[in-house]
Amino acid sequence: MKEKSLKSKPAGNIRKLQAESEDAQMSSEALGALLREVSKASMEEINRLIIELQTLLRKLQTDGDRIERDIMEYASLSEQATQLTKIVFEGVKQLPARAIGEGAA
Repeated sequence: MKEKSLKSKPAGNIRKLQAESEDAQMSSEALGALLREVSKASMEEINRLIIELQTLLRKLQTDGDRIERDIMEYASLSEQATQLTKIVFEGVKQLPARAIGEGAA
């Protein structure tokens, strides 16, 4: 009897080890799947943020270009107004003093 129990005991231990090994393998597979899912969600979020940042960068560049054009246009208009003011001032300065006085009366 003892001989039979000794023989069945190693076989039982092997089965137990095989079962534990299968459980560990299943657990590692489940862990791997979970890790892939978490990684996938993180990568999707990172990609979404990259796209959003690229959109904001394009908007910044477009707005910067528009502001630069507006400043150049303002500078040009300001220069034109200054030149026009000088022309008017020079024209008024050349009028005889008497003509100015008569116009005011």
